[in-house]
Amino acid sequence: MLLNRRLYSRSRSCSTAKYYAEQLFLKKDDNKIKKQDAPALCDLHCCKDEPIRNGLIGQKPPSINPERLKDFGEEDYLNGDVKTWEMKIVSRNEELLRDALSRIPQSSSRTSLSSSNKLIRFEDISAAAFKIQCGVQKTPCMYSRLSKQYGMDIYLKKEFLQYTGSVKERGVLYLLTSLPQDQQRKGVIVASDSNFSMAVAYHASELRIPVFVIMSTSTSPARVKMCREYGAMVISYGTTAKDSQTHARRLAQENAYLYLEEEDSAVYLSGLGTVGLEVYEQVPKLDAVIFPAGGHCGLLAGSAAALKHLNPRISVIGVEPESFPVLQQSLKAGHPIEDQACSNHHFYGDVSGLCFGSNSLQLTGKLVDKVVAVREEDILISMLRLLEYERATVDAEGAIGLAALVAGKLPELKGKRVAIVICSGNLELHLLQQCIARALTLDNRVCRFSLVLSDSPGDISKLLEILAREEARVLDIKQEHTFVTSELFTVEVTCTVETRDKIHTAQLRNALLERYPTATWTER
Repeated sequence: MLLNRRLYSRSRSCSTAKYYAEQLFLKKDDNKIKKQDAPALCDLHCCKDEPIRNGLIGQKPPSINPERLKDFGEEDYLNGDVKTWEMKIVSRNEELLRDALSRIPQSSSRTSLSSSNKLIRFEDISAAAFKIQCGVQKTPCMYSRLSKQYGMDIYLKKEFLQYTGSVKERGVLYLLTSLPQDQQRKGVIVASDSNFSMAVAYHASELRIPVFVIMSTSTSPARVKMCREYGAMVISYGTTAKDSQTHARRLAQENAYLYLEEEDSAVYLSGLGTVGLEVYEQVPKLDAVIFPAGGHCGLLAGSAAALKHLNPRISVIGVEPESFPVLQQSLKAGHPIEDQACSNHHFYGDVSGLCFGSNSLQLTGKLVDKVVAVREEDILISMLRLLEYERATVDAEGAIGLAALVAGKLPELKGKRVAIVICSGNLELHLLQQCIARALTLDNRVCRFSLVLSDSPGDISKLLEILAREEARVLDIKQEHTFVTSELFTVEVTCTVETRDKIHTAQLRNALLERYPTATWTER
């Protein structure tokens, strides 16, 4: 009897264990089915059946590995179908961020996402990095041949390799993916021809969000064509940017579109701040990182928040134009300066914009170590250096970081390891030609001189012999017979020549003055 009771209890316990085991496996299977049914966020850009987008060749871009970063909590992927472990780190860096934004006045002039302005945390930036990693390029940060020329280890973060040629894609993609689904169905609208609008046009089309871009009639046809090729509905309206913005706001109210403009919301800054994460991961033992600044300093502020959290000893430096030092003046005044106007917007691009928010300004004041201003000549020469040494065609915003080294504004970085963010490469062709020609002149590699010769056979050939002996390349030569103020039977000859450098130009000048004492040189 006792033996039968033991066998019955053992069989009952075995059946009970078997029952709980079956229930456990059923729950796992249900979870697996649910995970398979839920589409991953990366599928928006990384579908196998669709063509490869954004320059990805056969594989998705390498993701940021946060476990390699200092003081980072372990988390696999911020999506509903993957388990996540978060570790909130409260340190001096986060206190700095909180203190930087504690006294920010909330502005009601922004109509798009002003309600989303809040504390930007390192966790927000890392979350943005995971969410956009399949939609933007993880651009290289490569050692530059310019390092020897400037006496430091220079690494160039080539953000101009993004699909639309601008770093603004990072903030825009995170902004669009954070919108509610009903707003994504209704659509968005922007009003400018800036890099921000181009990024909105491309990524909204990729996410199948209706997108409308309002441009003024003075916008270059090349920009209008490019925006349409990205997939946006482009409408030309008004003769000024203000007319286009007014029309866009009216259309947004009438049709329930979301009017987007570049601003310093926490979502947008977090997306831009992912550049700081990548630079820190790609270049070990960094001493300093140089960013473009100006009125649109969201890239500088967001990346500074990430870099200072990871390593407070890294110097973060901003560079803006000397003719338009809006960030320095705003920091000095303690509030955004909005009454300045830039006379050369087509050259400076987004760097010439007005200071668009207190969040970015407060973060910059707290976390950025230095802001310097450079001349237009230094920007042009840095564009030339990047074209020659890196085969990189960039605009003023992309070249302004290197311009600080060209101008000698940062002597304390000699012998150190420095990263420079080349953030934009959208320069129109006619401007590119003018910029390169002007830069060659500023670099003493194209010069012009005039002299008077007798109008007899052989005199010009003697001049050309001197130029050939000095190894100068003749670009242009003109003769003037009629409007000459010297004696009769003379000709005024104007030559444009190309030389190697400043020393070669000086040698050519001495040789010509020795043979033709009355020769005059056209100054820069």
